[in-house]
Amino acid sequence: MAARSATNLLTKAVRPTGLLKSQQGQAHRFLSTSPIQSQAKTLLEDKENGFGFIRNNPRTPKPRTKGVTEIRGPYYSVYGKRHLQDVLETMGHHVDGLKFAGGSFSLMPESAVRELVDLAHEYDVYVSTGGWMEHILTQPDANTVVEKYLRKCKDIGFDVIELSSGFLSFPPDDWLRLVDKVHSMGLKAKPELGIQFGAGGDTAAEDLEAAGTSDPSKVINLGKKFIEAGVERMMIESEGITENVKSWRTDVIQAILRDLPQEKVMFEAADPPVFNWYVREFGIDVNLFVDHSQIVQLTCLRSGIWGMADTFGKIVSYRD
Repeated sequence: MAARSATNLLTKAVRPTGLLKSQQGQAHRFLSTSPIQSQAKTLLEDKENGFGFIRNNPRTPKPRTKGVTEIRGPYYSVYGKRHLQDVLETMGHHVDGLKFAGGSFSLMPESAVRELVDLAHEYDVYVSTGGWMEHILTQPDANTVVEKYLRKCKDIGFDVIELSSGFLSFPPDDWLRLVDKVHSMGLKAKPELGIQFGAGGDTAAEDLEAAGTSDPSKVINLGKKFIEAGVERMMIESEGITENVKSWRTDVIQAILRDLPQEKVMFEAADPPVFNWYVREFGIDVNLFVDHSQIVQLTCLRSGIWGMADTFGKIVSYRD
């Protein structure tokens, strides 16, 4: 019933050909040109008084479209404004996005959520809801609940609404209508795609294996439709590919990047050997989602100043 309700209700969302100018400004409000660290140099960038004389791979300035790093918000560990302040004061130059998970923000006082969102924006970091939309779509009156959810997320200051369906059977056309609904409200839709049904971070590996996986062509075909619908970037779910599998499905990753532009996808890679592999195979411009505790390790790898046995001294770039 919930799926049928979502289907009927979302058909009312008209597919726009583009955002209005006022909506575009709202959708891109997190791409600030004057954040706290817009002018600050890291020691590695400072050629006059720092370590700029040491070879490294320079990062492009924000807002980035390549080499984007999104970090996990409070979920597996509890943290608030003070801890995030520490993370961003030291590594804010390298953080592009902050993603909540599992509807975790709904368990916090609104004032605490707003503090986290506002702080992220001060460092030119966009804020994503994570995939709580899956739960929203199971509500009896999906259209009304989706509308209220999006309005409240926008009011709080969220920039990105992740649209995942790892636990749901959701028709592609409805998914596209939901993308358009998000865009029509001046927010950015970020679909999460994967080959593993039941993926969501807390499912046992044996249960996932029993459920089986879908063909990578499904991800690719949906990805192309989302790009046509104006989606800036999609998240690729790690489960079934590099997480909870006996051996990594690198063939799936290669197929995705063969048919979809690299800047249009972001890979979940919250495990050091996984993001080490991605950077080794696809270079420093691959977009990755990691845990907030891993931002330093990943940035050392991207910068080429440290690494594992197979990447130490081997991650290079050629650009101005």
